[in-house]
Amino acid sequence: MSDSRPSAINPQSGLSSGAKRRRRPQTVFSDLALESAQTVKTGSRLPEGIELKNSEESGFCVTDVRVKSEEVSKRISKPQGRYITLEPRLPLYYSPSDSVAASRVIARYISELIGDTSRVMVVGLGNQSVTADSLGPRVSRHIFATRHIPLNAPNLSYDGLKSVSCVTPGVMGDTGIEPLELLKPLKDAVLPDAVIIIDSLCCQSPSHLGRTIQLSDTGISPGSGVGNRRDELSRTSLGVRTVSVGVPTVASLGHEGGELWVTSKSIDKLISMSASLISLGINLGLHPGLDPEELRLLTS
Repeated sequence: MSDSRPSAINPQSGLSSGAKRRRRPQTVFSDLALESAQTVKTGSRLPEGIELKNSEESGFCVTDVRVKSEEVSKRISKPQGRYITLEPRLPLYYSPSDSVAASRVIARYISELIGDTSRVMVVGLGNQSVTADSLGPRVSRHIFATRHIPLNAPNLSYDGLKSVSCVTPGVMGDTGIEPLELLKPLKDAVLPDAVIIIDSLCCQSPSHLGRTIQLSDTGISPGSGVGNRRDELSRTSLGVRTVSVGVPTVASLGHEGGELWVTSKSIDKLISMSASLISLGINLGLHPGLDPEELRLLTS
């Protein structure tokens, strides 16, 4: 990994450190269902209750994991549902050879996961002040919000325009408020049919660091990947279909005496390029009547 050499990171502050170790029993965390599925393999076989399919699509290796049984869900510590992993040929801090085609792959899966909806709320989780945790807020900056348009700018409205709202709730360390406490009353006021949540993820293998986009219909438990679990944001807690999108920006490595948390040396570029790709993918998925250039102009 010559172009993505990890550096140590403190998961509580997000600040780089020399070789920060947390002194407690060794535990390895991962938000990636792709990695969790490997832990229940017997040889090359997966147990009944979990399915995994691989395909190639517009520069992505696509792995579609479906967790179908409660037993397997408990074994891999992942809710039942669908987890789609997109792995590009090059790390995400490089621009794809065809960024529009790559974004359209994301758009297609976003459309599949949210279903036939007309009102969507996009949520950018994370800490804007900590680069490795800033993916959600960075994506939110470039989401084309339209909920206000029919009343305030009717000349921009068109048939089939989805009602899209966007919010960045911050982190509890800054606000003193759980994201769920902020989002539940907001959801009740906005009345979306679906919620899309973007967040930075944690992986176990450095080979997935900055090289994977995961989409899921199970929502997300903020902070769970770094052992700092917050209230889950899911269909159960929010009452509507909840889709999550994330990129692993830190890796949890088992280490004698505890865990070692690492992030890419190219974290700034990783966040910038990932946010651009994901935001365009979400916008294309929510606004199929607009082309990429129109969306870039509207969100720049």
